[in-house]
Amino acid sequence: MDPRHDNRSDGELLAAVGDRDRGALNELYRRHGSWLTVRLSYRCSDRGSVEEAVQDTFVKVWKLAGRYDGSGEVAAWIWGIGIRTLLHRIRPRKSLLDRLVSMRPTHASIDVTSAEDQVLLSVQHGDVGGAFGSLSPELRSVVQATVLDGLTCEEAARMLNIPTGTVKTRMMRAKRELREALL
Repeated sequence: MDPRHDNRSDGELLAAVGDRDRGALNELYRRHGSWLTVRLSYRCSDRGSVEEAVQDTFVKVWKLAGRYDGSGEVAAWIWGIGIRTLLHRIRPRKSLLDRLVSMRPTHASIDVTSAEDQVLLSVQHGDVGGAFGSLSPELRSVVQATVLDGLTCEEAARMLNIPTGTVKTRMMRAKRELREALL
């Protein structure tokens, strides 16, 4: 078989990927990587996010190939993985407070302040809240996005429309200023 062209069907290639055939995965990527990149680019203008989503998609294809049940087109199966991977990458996560509140038990007859609420209140009204309030708006927004909202540096950079390196630099400055204010 010519190593530059694999004559197996997509289904046969996916079955081979399930048996850990790296050449089969490479052929699936060769066949489907380009169109997947183009289609995901229609959904997201951030080229880096699209490229990472495509790479992550084929990592998932490698891991999940054994789960493909043979129904439908392999390309549609890959598309489903790809779009979910992209959406997971770009979809804003709920803030830490929203996530903590959603985990709280809903017992109407019990009026107990949760540990999470106590921590957040002490942060807001204690020394940390005062130190946080003394930060410049640029530093505060980075701390808000990364610490309180739980975004990665890359997600915060996209949200704040600044380079990732700037997020990291501002976070280092914010930590230093908070440390000095709390000593």
